[in-house]
Amino acid sequence: MQISPSILSADFANLESELRAIGNADWAHVDVMDNHFVPNLTIGLPVVEALVEVSPIPLDCHLMIEDPDRWAPPYAEAGAGSVTFHIEAAADPVRVSRAIRAAGARAAFALKPGTQFAPYEDLLDEVDMVLVMTVEPGFGGQSFMVDQMPKVRQIREAVRRHGGEIWVQVDGGVSAETIEQCAEAGADVFVAGSAVFGAESAAGAVDELRARVAEHGG
Repeated sequence: MQISPSILSADFANLESELRAIGNADWAHVDVMDNHFVPNLTIGLPVVEALVEVSPIPLDCHLMIEDPDRWAPPYAEAGAGSVTFHIEAAADPVRVSRAIRAAGARAAFALKPGTQFAPYEDLLDEVDMVLVMTVEPGFGGQSFMVDQMPKVRQIREAVRRHGGEIWVQVDGGVSAETIEQCAEAGADVFVAGSAVFGAESAAGAVDELRARVAEHGG
């Protein structure tokens, strides 16, 4: 069970101090958006390279971009601990997953709410994590989509059949009120943005999220 606060909800003018404020988390979730795959523009490779140097925890880079086949491996080469590409954008998901792993990072693919998992189950051999978007990707602060929980269950069951250590991540609207539903469905990595950085204490919010899952038995 791991907490990965999304810096999309952090103060972009003070990212180093914001990262230090979540030093008790497992990962720092970094949303990379190109204003093509999603209608928003955030940060790119140069900023990630800088964040790697100052972050007390590993970076979990979520690439909401076109052409991840070209651009995903450089994020691993820059020092990200985990690199997630969108299955809807990848031309050759096997090759890009292998390139990410070869560069020293964990590889993952993400599914938008409208994308089914079943056609991609065979890719479990190639990745370390599957990300289920519980909002439409592009902006923080959206409402949690409970109708994505059956997909989380489906992936967790597929992972059990497959074997191995493959994580199931949820991202979007995750909070103290929704995290237990995610854990119940089988998620074990939880991305929370505004629920952490909108709290009085980011570290306290991380502890609370962790406690909610622990109470659930996760």
